[in-house]
Amino acid sequence: MAKSHYTVGLDIGSATIRAVVAELPYDDGPLKVIGVGTAPSVGIRRGIVVQPEEVAKSINAALEAAERMAGTAVDAVACSVSGADLFASSAIGVIAVGKADGEVTEDDLSRIIEETQARTVLGPNKEILHVVPQHYRLDDQGGIKDPVGLRGVRLELSSLVIGTGSNHLKNLIRSLELSGISARHFIAEPLASAEAILSAKQKELGVVIVNIGANTTSLAIFEDGDLLHLAVLPVGGSHITSDIAIGLRTSIDVAEAVKLQYGHAIPSEISKKESIPLSEFDSQENDEISRHHVSEIIEARLEEIFHYVNLELKSINREALLPAGVVLTGGGVLVPGAVELAKRTLRLPAQIGYPKPLGGILDHVDGPASATVVGLLLLSAEENDMNDRFSFGAASQLLNKLPGDWSSTFSRAKGVFRRFLP
Repeated sequence: MAKSHYTVGLDIGSATIRAVVAELPYDDGPLKVIGVGTAPSVGIRRGIVVQPEEVAKSINAALEAAERMAGTAVDAVACSVSGADLFASSAIGVIAVGKADGEVTEDDLSRIIEETQARTVLGPNKEILHVVPQHYRLDDQGGIKDPVGLRGVRLELSSLVIGTGSNHLKNLIRSLELSGISARHFIAEPLASAEAILSAKQKELGVVIVNIGANTTSLAIFEDGDLLHLAVLPVGGSHITSDIAIGLRTSIDVAEAVKLQYGHAIPSEISKKESIPLSEFDSQENDEISRHHVSEIIEARLEEIFHYVNLELKSINREALLPAGVVLTGGGVLVPGAVELAKRTLRLPAQIGYPKPLGGILDHVDGPASATVVGLLLLSAEENDMNDRFSFGAASQLLNKLPGDWSSTFSRAKGVFRRFLP
């Protein structure tokens, strides 16, 4: 089968790099997963690439495993952009409608996106990834989702600009180059996770998706079908493990095993008499520790994460006001009791979010930890209408100045997603 009949998602996380190869359907059926590969992340700190050479080795390991399973070579991917450098800010663009009769065309939408990018003032070493339209105003009529075909003189766009650090973007592209692959698309991780998990109804009612990764927690807030806010918090599941290691005076490996096997986020549901023999995980450990104490440690750190999520909700006046509640995803949400703790802390309905079902090797991509890579596949597979989702930003101006094949690698990602609508 021709290479064009495949799409590949590459999720570069703080703890794990995931590569998934999926076969595009010939009809309206789901994508068929035919290859999956994972590798531990090396050279990444808080989601930021700090050692491109080491990251390239991890990318190669994940891709090689996926290629062996799929029986096909990979030369281009849809790649996630994550980390504490991700940011979002509101922006407004204004243009005059181009046609003499005042009819709004697709060209007008492209021009207003460019105008919005040009008007957006960023701090030093920041680059735009996406411009996500929220709504348009045509003359005196506001709240318009799609103005094409309407008539007027003055077109205004309210949008959310999503960006990241220039150095992170350079190092990410360098890692891909060293791996011998190019990026067809670069997609902000929270947008990919939302695509995989959330329904149009949830986005319409009002929802926050919270992706608890290893070193960071990302969130995206939707209401009336619009992306209202996006943020990345510098705390994640690995901080829970570190807290347990410090509290029990044991190794990180033992702490991680204790968390996975005995962890619980609600101490009141754990008997104070229940103990955990650490020798079960390390023959050199002789102590028995209280499972209730472990639960208290987990509760404290998760409460901190949800507290910061609540501050983000409060910053846009949505605290306890999202009818579809909070959807938890990512590898850090599988601790029993996390949903109940989220309900209590955020005062919202809560549930664990699982990716939309795909075909093929389902057991490899059906858990919360696979949300981002599934979203990358879904967005990349919709290439025919991706220009109607959200735009790629002005980062290409930076990368056009880079040596070698960097600019050609990056140019394949330009024009991705003009509008991000449910």
